[in-house]
Amino acid sequence: MATMTSLIGLINKIQRACTVLGDHGGEGLSLWEALPSVAVVGGQSSGKSSVLESVVGRDFLPRGSGIVTRRPLVLQLHKTEDGQEYAEFLHIPRKRFTDFVAVRKEIADETDRITGKTKQISNIPIQLSIYSPNVVNLTLIDLPGLTKVAVEGQHESIVEDIENMVRAYVEKPNCIILAISPANQDIATSDAIKLAREVDPAGERTFGVVTKLDLMDKGTNAVDVLEGRSYRLQHPWVGIVNRSQADINKNVDMIVARKKEREYFETSPEYGHLAHKMGSEYLAKLLSQHLELVIRQKIPSIIALINKTIDELNAELDRIGRPIAVDSGAQLYTILEMCRAFDKVFKEHLDGGRPGGDKIYGVFDHQLPAALKKLPFDRHLALKNVQRVVTEADGYQPHLIAPEQGYRRLIDGSISYFKGPAEASVDAVHFVLKELVRKSIVATEELKRFPTLSNDIATAANESLERFRDESRKTVLRLVDMESSYLTVEFFRKIHLEPEKNPNAPNAPNRGGTTIDNYTDNHLRKIGSNVNAYIGMVCETLKNSIPKAVVYCQVREAKRSLLNRFYVQVGRKEKEKLGTMLDEDPALMEKRAQLAKRLELYKQARDDIDSVAWK
Repeated sequence: MATMTSLIGLINKIQRACTVLGDHGGEGLSLWEALPSVAVVGGQSSGKSSVLESVVGRDFLPRGSGIVTRRPLVLQLHKTEDGQEYAEFLHIPRKRFTDFVAVRKEIADETDRITGKTKQISNIPIQLSIYSPNVVNLTLIDLPGLTKVAVEGQHESIVEDIENMVRAYVEKPNCIILAISPANQDIATSDAIKLAREVDPAGERTFGVVTKLDLMDKGTNAVDVLEGRSYRLQHPWVGIVNRSQADINKNVDMIVARKKEREYFETSPEYGHLAHKMGSEYLAKLLSQHLELVIRQKIPSIIALINKTIDELNAELDRIGRPIAVDSGAQLYTILEMCRAFDKVFKEHLDGGRPGGDKIYGVFDHQLPAALKKLPFDRHLALKNVQRVVTEADGYQPHLIAPEQGYRRLIDGSISYFKGPAEASVDAVHFVLKELVRKSIVATEELKRFPTLSNDIATAANESLERFRDESRKTVLRLVDMESSYLTVEFFRKIHLEPEKNPNAPNAPNRGGTTIDNYTDNHLRKIGSNVNAYIGMVCETLKNSIPKAVVYCQVREAKRSLLNRFYVQVGRKEKEKLGTMLDEDPALMEKRAQLAKRLELYKQARDDIDSVAWK
């Protein structure tokens, strides 16, 4: 069996570690809440401070009128075997206080740091550990005294605020309640007993303490209370005799005060038969023994909670990513893994696993055909413009049979209009690809911890897209230029072989009303119609070839080699620059560090409990 010292001392250690990491609150049952402790509850001026000082054997708590305890004081007592006696505050690590007057001052100063020099309260605890040969291993939580009215300088809600704070501690199923009631007050009106009855109606977690027994009116005593007849609890009542104000003023040593307390009970005609289970020393041992028993009973549930929390912490660390190794090989591997993760998401967007790639099809199926329909061929092939172009093409000699140069110039001018929609298709797809890069960066969970690397990958990807766009623009413009550089002769040969259907054609007989001007207009309309038919054929060709070129130069290359240049650049970087790229978000680094510390705490707590609990 584990010794009481080792088991309670271990719980003290774990509770202290929980406080360091702020792991004693939030949703669900935290490890702090699962570990049993003793909450000291009482009304103002009930003698709480005197009880605590008697248990510790030192005068170290602030005193005064009104609300003196304005923040919870988590007091961990550690019994030492080497005779040393000192105190340590959690907020001042590695500083030992051997002067307990200085401890009192630090409690008051630390309270004021949070609440200011006011009479307000705060639920942020002060953590104090005392190491002494005169104590038993025990954790006590001193809470603000319950009150019934607000005094000047306090909010009207102070009464409710204090009760809510105290209740938040004592309603936890693993909290042992030390209910302090003064002997000169009717136990039925005790604030501490009233609250304890509400949260622990069976009295299973409550220890009753009666203070100020020596101040009762002559002829009265608290025997009925101490023997459990006035109010029954599962555990025995304990009587305490506080130091008198004269003793406090004279700074009577607490060890001497304990001796006087023992003598009081041993010589008291009313309480002599109870002397063996009265006094602060007995109370401390009783609480320590019970605490050790409760701890032992709670070990299975504590271990279950620890294992559950370890699993949750591991899952959270896996989600946000484990720490990065410091060697350059591991850093390079991590960067490449992040790139592959991004590339996978990007390809899913393109191939349909994620939304966005369908917008590229929309460019080819809607935007490009709509842009081609809006081209101003009707204006370019209007009668007057055809006449002007044909006339200018002939120069000083008119054409003899067909205006070939006029045809070519009209076709060239018409085909040049296709450059606009071609380039617009390139730019539209480029915009879609850039947006997919942005979405992929955001959607890649692994990259969220590395803002610098995210920016570097996004920059490299966009630079590649710019190169792909430039190549795609050159290609689609070449497609347009190719249509101008070599015309499909068969198209015009077929036109030449077709019979002239126009009665006003050049070889048709003149039937009265036909003039030279009419002949010229019809001839020019025929030219415009032929050119328009040819341009329609070219339009259908480009409507199919432009998407092929864009996909080949932009989409295909984005899938194949979006980060190829980035890989080469990363491979040439030195260790320091690789480390810079893996510079994480400070908030995420802090979160991981806290998770890692909590994980280590829980693992160590589990190992420690296993090592001592069943010996």
